This record gives sequence, C-alpha cells and structure tokens, in this order.
Amino acid sequence: MTLVVREARSRVDERTFIAFPYTLYDATRFPNWVAPLRMTVEDALDRARNPFYRDADRALFLAERDGLVVGRIAAIENRAANRFRSDHTGFFGFFECHDDVETARALFDAAGTWLRARGLTEMLGPVNPSTNYECGLLVHGFEQRPTFMTPWNPPYYDPLCHAAGLTKAKDLLSFWFAVDAPDFDPPELVARHAARATRGATLTFRDLDLRDFEREAALLWELYNAAWEDNWGFVPMTQAEFLHSAKGLRALLRPAWSFVASIDGVPVGFMLAVPDYNEVLRHHRSGRLLPFAVPHMLWHKNRARSARVLALGVRREARARSLLPLFTHEIMRRGRARHAIGAEASWLLEDNHLIVKPMRTMGATERMTWRLYSRPLIPTTA
Repeated sequence: MTLVVREARSRVDERTFIAFPYTLYDATRFPNWVAPLRMTVEDALDRARNPFYRDADRALFLAERDGLVVGRIAAIENRAANRFRSDHTGFFGFFECHDDVETARALFDAAGTWLRARGLTEMLGPVNPSTNYECGLLVHGFEQRPTFMTPWNPPYYDPLCHAAGLTKAKDLLSFWFAVDAPDFDPPELVARHAARATRGATLTFRDLDLRDFEREAALLWELYNAAWEDNWGFVPMTQAEFLHSAKGLRALLRPAWSFVASIDGVPVGFMLAVPDYNEVLRHHRSGRLLPFAVPHMLWHKNRARSARVLALGVRREARARSLLPLFTHEIMRRGRARHAIGAEASWLLEDNHLIVKPMRTMGATERMTWRLYSRPLIPTTA
C-alpha cells in the first residue's frame, strides 16, 4: 500500500485533519484517552480568528494509505518566539499517527521541509501551537487518565519519534496533591518558608473577579509574562492573544479555585485552577459539546472533586520570599473546604528546581511526564 503525505489546504482537508484522532483512539484499546474539545482544536488552528497567527503561520499535513488517513502533523513558524529568543527554531504540533515508522518519518520530513524552506534550522515540539498551549508527548503515566487540557497518547509515540531522528529536548512534569491525605498539613520546612514569606509584609489572597473580567484578564496577562519570562521555551503572549485564550476559559473557571496574591496591596502572583472537566469529558469521546457535553460540564463545574492548576506564577522580585508553599497550601485549603480530593499541577519544567523541589518537599507525587523533542533541519534522505 502506497503512503502519500500531502498538505491539507481545503476546508474539507482541515476538517479531516481535526477529525482523525477521534477515529484513531478506539475506546477498548485506549480507554484513558480523553477527547479534546473540537472547538478548542479548531480555535488553535484558526489563522483568521486566533491572534496567535498575527505573528505566526502553520501548514497541516495528512498521511494517507490508499485514501485512508493514517497520520497527521502541523508545521508551525512562530516569528514572535524567534524574535524573542533571537532564534531560528521551527515547531511541529498536533502529531497523531498509527504505529508505523514509515508514516511517522514521512510526516516529520514533510513538516521539516516546510520549516526549512522558511530558513529555520531546528524543529521542536509538539506544541499546539506554542508552549503557551497544550504541548508535549506523554512518556510516563500511561495508566493514568489525563486531567483537563493535558494530552494522552499511546506508548508507541516515543519510539516513533526516535525512529524519525528526534531526540529529547525537555521533559514536562505533573504533580498530584492529595487534598484528602492525612498529612495534608504542611511539613515543618514548609511552615518555616511560610513564616519567611510573610515576615515584614502583609500577604493576601483574593478570588478572581469575573464580574470585571477584562480588567482581571489584563492584570493576569501582565503577571503571566513577568512570571514566566526566564523559563526555558517561553515566549510572551500579546494582550490580544492572552485575552482570546482567557475568554475561552471564563465560563469554565470556578473563582474560589483561582486567586491573585498581593503583598502590601501590590499584586505579585496568581494561581489559575479549573475543575477537572475530564471527569465528565471521558464519557464524551466525540469531542463535541452538543447536545450532552455542555450541560454535563456546567453541572460538574461546582461539583468537581479534583482540579488542574493551569498556571502559577510569581514576579521575580517576590520569588525570594518563598511564596510557592503558601500558594500551594492556599489552593489545597480551598479544595478541602469544598470537599475536593486533590489537584494536579502541570506542566512544570523538569529542571525548574525552584518549583519542582518544593513540590516534592510538600509531599506531592509525580504523576505524568510529557516530552518535547527536537531535530536539526537538514536535508533528508527520504
């Protein structure tokens, strides 16, 4: 059977590209896969409406055997990221594939050729479509069900990447805090850090105010870019891009599980957590919101017993105060007050010791690991 990789150019091709995973992940063979919402994937690929593409571009590729789709990949040129890092890196994302080395190699070669034609010298990913969104391939924790807006893929993806010449660039970790654990109270070391953090200052936490959403989103955008500016792989989000993403989350937020921290009245950090809607979405494998997923999610919003911490950041000038233990203890305190069982914090860079080490000290357990891969963009022999 002949393998063909072609660029998805038409609206029909794009719909085929989006639909492929929903046929790939059989419920019997892959019970832990949770279908991403189709509208979220459509938005991430929408060059006309998503502000990300004001300074970026992408191409979609489909792999077919005898007319049947057997794989897909996106090639992404992020001009804003390359300017910010003075770099020439291209990206790939939205990778899905049958367990077939020839197909995987052909997809990565197609993406690499498109990126190389734009003067880029390295391919990094997967990012969907940047490191500010869903990214990484799962390499540890396959037995776990993923939390909301985190990917799950079969174990064979990692060998496919290596067979296609990709190597590890960075691992992303998730940690689980069991709120209902008997050792919920912070250990002595954390208590000392907490005392240090508040010494000589008034630290306060307040819920997000969704009634004044645009003002709140503007504050979070400023804190987000300031908090992550030193992280590996980070690229600042424009205010338009951040607001676009925030609007998509607004209806899903539970204000009591997200908060802003201030010292002496000055905002210095925030934590953004959402109920783990995958508790509901695992039963909706089509990825469509209607007719059943929307009412189920709204019903679940204030009844969820677990959460995912999407983002946690502290301004550089406040990091010396060791605020992380206080942030973590605050979200756990709020969760216990609402009879939650736990929360996952993800993603965390494996070598971000300022946050990974305290996580382990506070009793969090490592739950899942996702990997980012890289490959030089040199002429292929395929």
